[in-house]
Amino acid sequence: MNIQLLLDSAILDEARQAAGWGWVSGATTNPTLLARSALSPAETLKELSRLLKGPIFYQLTGGTIEAMKEEAKLAEDILGGQLVLKIPANPLGYQASAALADKYTVAITSLYTPAQALAANTCGARYALYYHNRAKRLLPDGADLAQRLIQALAGTDTLVVAASLKSADELVESRMAGVPILSAPLNVLAALPNNELSDAAV
Repeated sequence: MNIQLLLDSAILDEARQAAGWGWVSGATTNPTLLARSALSPAETLKELSRLLKGPIFYQLTGGTIEAMKEEAKLAEDILGGQLVLKIPANPLGYQASAALADKYTVAITSLYTPAQALAANTCGARYALYYHNRAKRLLPDGADLAQRLIQALAGTDTLVVAASLKSADELVESRMAGVPILSAPLNVLAALPNNELSDAAV
């Protein structure tokens, strides 16, 4: 499969710019990112879906399974088939994923161990999302987490997503570990095509 690049932002001007490049397919959001938008979360999600044709990751915030089910339905009304539900990697989150994965595309987010990745697969999650930069900073073996997640999920339908990518080098690190889907802020994505030697050659 081709590498998939996602914008980690809910700022519509940034989404508009990324969409114009033609090689950024979707976006990852969370409550903090949505709060930075000038529009309401619902209006922001609607505009993101109009600008970007790929998946839009929306993080559930409900504190119960029923609350998450209601929130998921509202998000689906806005995003339709582009919706990917981000659900935290905690006991309630895995229970929610098991309840929702038959109807929605689910991403378990904030993974820090291969064991959590296994649980993500068994509860029906399509995506297992980890924070690359945080893993490197917070775990003694965090630089190897991507590779271990990939190995743990080998032969399954659950795909690893790398987020919290702070530089082009970290995008490359994740990809060289085998991660197929990479999410980064606009400035990091914008740096990918640039090299002064290429400019000189042109």
